[in-house]
Order: sequence, then C-alpha cells, then structure tokens
Amino acid sequence: MASVEELDQLDSGMGSSDMRSPEIKFLFDDDDENLNEEDESLTERLIGLTEMFPKEVRNFGYSFGSCLSTCIKGLYAYSCSATWLIVSSSVILFAPVLFEIERAQMEEMQRSQQKQVLLGPSSAVSNLSSPSLPIAPPVQR
Repeated sequence: MASVEELDQLDSGMGSSDMRSPEIKFLFDDDDENLNEEDESLTERLIGLTEMFPKEVRNFGYSFGSCLSTCIKGLYAYSCSATWLIVSSSVILFAPVLFEIERAQMEEMQRSQQKQVLLGPSSAVSNLSSPSLPIAPPVQR
C-alpha cells in the first residue's frame, strides 16, 4: 500500500497530472474497451426501452400506432380518389366550354380579317367595338 506522502505527491493538483499517471491510464483503458464494443441499433434500443414500461402501456402504444397508421393510409387513399374525381370531372365539364369559346373567338377573328380585306383596315377596327349594333345615321336638323 502506498504511503500518504506518495499519494499526496501523485495528486498534488491539476498541473501535476499527466497522461502517464496511473489514474489517467485507467480512465483511458476503459474508453478503449468501450470502443471495441458494437453499438446497438435504434431498433434494439427501442426494444430495450419497452421493457421498462408495463404491458398495458406497451399494448396501448402498439394499438395506437397501428390505428394511426391505418387512418393515415385510409386518408391518403381517400384524398387520391377525391383528387382524381374532382380533376376528371372538371376536365369533362369545362373542356367543351373552353373549346367553344376558343372556336367563337377564332370565327370572330376570321370575320374581322375578311372585312379588313374587303372594306379596308378602318372598317374592321370600328366594327369590333359593337359588332351586333348597326351604326345609326347622323341626325339632320
């Protein structure tokens, strides 16, 4: 056994300890042993943590997680179906209307071009403002 004087000499303060002292070597030897051990995976850690809870709590957690997973999958399937229904219905309902509007605009542009060719550029521009109403003759007094 070491004498009191030798222990005081080993532990004389922060400045006197170095890496060669037996106390420090002992600390680093433990770390080297821990580095050689394999780390456990997240699944292993979670399974180890479940052992500290009662069986009722574990069963409730499992049933809650299963229910939540099923609900999310159902909600996802419902949202996919609803999106498909809304998009396909809107295409079927509004596409013919858009095609008819485009066709009417093209016919109007063709009429305007024909009038421009026959009557000149000024008649086509003035007729665009009121295509259905004829121009009233000037009132004479």
